[in-house]
Parts: sequence; structure tokens; C-alpha cells
Amino acid sequence: MKITAKRAAVIYGLIALVLAGLAVFLISLVRHGDSWAGSRFNRHIYSGGAIVNAGTIYDINGVPLAETEDGRRVFADGANTRRATLHVVGDTAGYISTGTHYLYRDALSGYSIAGGVYKLKRSGTGTDITLNIDSKACRVAYEALGDYNGAVAVYNYKTGQLLCSVSKPTFDPQNRPKDLLTNEKYDGVFLDKVISGIYTPGSLMKIVTAACAIENIPDIYTRTFECDGEYETGDGVVICNGVHGKVSFQEAMNESCNCAFAQISIELGASKLLATAESLGFNKQLTAKEIRLAKSRFSPSKTSKAELGWAGIGQSTTYLNPAHMLAIVGAVANGGVGYAPDRIRAAGALSEVVGRVPEPLVKMNPATAAQLQKLLRSNVADQYGESKFPGLEMCGKTGTAQIDGETSHSWFAGYSQRADLPLAVVVIAEHAGSGMRTASAVANTVMQYFAGN
Repeated sequence: MKITAKRAAVIYGLIALVLAGLAVFLISLVRHGDSWAGSRFNRHIYSGGAIVNAGTIYDINGVPLAETEDGRRVFADGANTRRATLHVVGDTAGYISTGTHYLYRDALSGYSIAGGVYKLKRSGTGTDITLNIDSKACRVAYEALGDYNGAVAVYNYKTGQLLCSVSKPTFDPQNRPKDLLTNEKYDGVFLDKVISGIYTPGSLMKIVTAACAIENIPDIYTRTFECDGEYETGDGVVICNGVHGKVSFQEAMNESCNCAFAQISIELGASKLLATAESLGFNKQLTAKEIRLAKSRFSPSKTSKAELGWAGIGQSTTYLNPAHMLAIVGAVANGGVGYAPDRIRAAGALSEVVGRVPEPLVKMNPATAAQLQKLLRSNVADQYGESKFPGLEMCGKTGTAQIDGETSHSWFAGYSQRADLPLAVVVIAEHAGSGMRTASAVANTVMQYFAGN
């Protein structure tokens, strides 16, 4: 009897181990099955390390941006369309880690827990994905950038739908250049600068500094500031872009006066400036739906007034991600809530995902947003001129970010106040000089496309 009992205990123990192992396997299958199916070793999907079989990626208008034909992956018609949408669509080898091909490879494979990739094996195609991206708008933005590298993004600040996203340098994925990995003109080509780029923001940072001043200096609207072309802080000098004389807060924003904003930054102090910046998402890991954004950084000096002044006007050690900036101006436009840019419209049947709930990325006090709306509208109406953005009712801010020993980066961020055009735009043109000249022109071109002009 004792021998029988021992044998039974061993058998029960083995059964328990088998059941435990099966449970672990099933849990792992649920958690990681999509990753297993999307492995590069899966020959139903990959060949030579590149995706060959997957669902079709469409733009918002139903234009195929990538699809499988005869066991190979083909991209959109038109070389400039392919170049303009490369970073959103992604390459088939997965070098662009924020592209749709890589991030949504499990969905594109048609994977399900019950059937694995049977659908793909049977039909040669997986689940289709429809993007919010308008490929024609991307081509317009790409061509407007001309020879400059950089990034352009446009989104609906009411819904968070990312309608245009362009990063340069780029290449034609249908005809990959032979010198892609050796020619310096392609340096950084696998980086989506809208999502993963960070830049010195220049005067765009004055939007953040202005928000801090609105909330912490009660008489900011009745104050005046003197500008004679430079501001002596006591431990250094902040140089202005002009000689503006006596200016009000609004005029300082219109003129983008470094002297005035350096004075404001020093009066506010590093702690208050940092608190406002961090409340708007600086120094935090932000995510736009499933995509991690590069972290915008702000670390104003607590020991040097000159460095504090430079930080408050977007120089020093301040860095900004374009998608983050898009959400900040989206928050201004939307009364205090800036939604995360969302590139995905649907996976599979349109009814499955259309109407995804917008996720807040940036929040600010609605009263502060209302005051910033007035300032940014005044910039266009009273300084840049409506002719820069005809018919758009634009609000915005230019930025000219100084880079040591090189031509400045050109920035523009803004939005339309038109009820039928609730769109925000951000442009960074690398080494293109004045934000007034290059970036604002690119922004106008792509916004005019959406306005139907």
C-alpha cells in the first residue's frame, strides 16, 4: 500500500507539473503570441529579414501606401508620396522602429490567439490598417520643405487625428539608394523626427514662458520692458534680435523680444519656470497613443541669471520634440487640453477603431489658454501679417533657434481659429534661418491644402 501511495503521489506530482507548464504556456501565448508570430523567423511574414506578406496600409482617403503583391511588398504610387510617407509607413526591414510596419506588425500579420497567422498563410495577406494620415498632404509638406531636412506635422486639435507627418531626410523605399548607409546626406534617415527628434526650440519656448508669466505675475499686462538690443543680467548678456525700445507684454511677444522675455524669466525664477514647463510635459516620458515621444528637456539655471534668461527664450540647454510642441499649441487652441497625436484610424474593419477616444497629452489652465490664444492671434494679425496665412485665421509663433557655428533652425507652431479647420501645425526646417521666412511658409502651404486652396 505504501508503494502504491508513493507511486500515486509521483503521478499526481507529474500531472501538476504538466498542468502548471501548460498554464504558463497559455499565459505566455496570450501575452506574447503576437510577438512570436511577428518574429523575423516566421517565413509566412518575412523573407531575408524583410516583411513580404502583411495586410495593406491605407491612408485616410483609401490610398494604398503599402501592400503585398505576388509575395513582395510594394509601396504607394509616386516617388515623392513614398518618400513623404516613409516614416509613418515604415520600411519592411524594421529599421524605422516607429513606423507602422514595425509597431503594428502583429496586427498586419492578421494574428489571433485562436488562429495564429492562419489567415495570412491561407490568403497571403493579413489585417489591413487605415491611417489618419493624408498622403497627399504629406507630399505637399515634403515638397514645401524643399532641400531642408526637418519635420512637419498637422493634426486635428479637437480629435487628436494626426493628418500629416513628414520627416527628412528620407528615401524612396521602392527604390532604396545603394549609398543609403554610406552617404552623409542620409544621416539620421531612420529617425522619424516628428516623433523621435529633439531640437533647440528658440522663441517657441516663449509660449511656455508667457504661460508662466500669466499665472505668476499679476500685473504682467500693464508692465513695460526696455529693449536696447541687449540685456545685462549682472553675470552675462542676453542679445536681442532687434532694438524694440519700450514694449508691453503683448508687444514683446509680437516682436519676440529676447530682452523682455529674459527679464520676465529672471523675475519668475528657475523654480516657477520649471514647474510650468513640467506641467506642460517637459522632462517627462510622453506617449502619443502607442508611440513613445522623445523627451523634451528644460533645466533652467538656478545660479546664473544669464543662463536663466537664455533658457526662458528657448536657448541654453532647452530641447523640444515637434510632436510635443504640436500638442502644446493644440492645448492653447482647444481651451487647455492638447490631445496626443493619433496616426491610426482603423485596424481591420473600419468600425473596429474609428472614433478612438482622444488621449490628453498636455493640459493647461483654461484661463491661461484663453490669454495665450489672444497673444498668438496678435502675433499673426499685428506682426507677421494676415497675408502670410491668407484666409486661415491663424494664431502662431515663429522661432529662430541659434545653433553654435551653424545657420539657425527655422520653427513655426500654430493653429487655425476657423471652426471648419480645427488644425494645428508644427514645422522645423533645419538650418533654414528665420522662422518668419521658411517654417511659416511651409506651414501656410500645408494648411492651405487642408483649407482646399
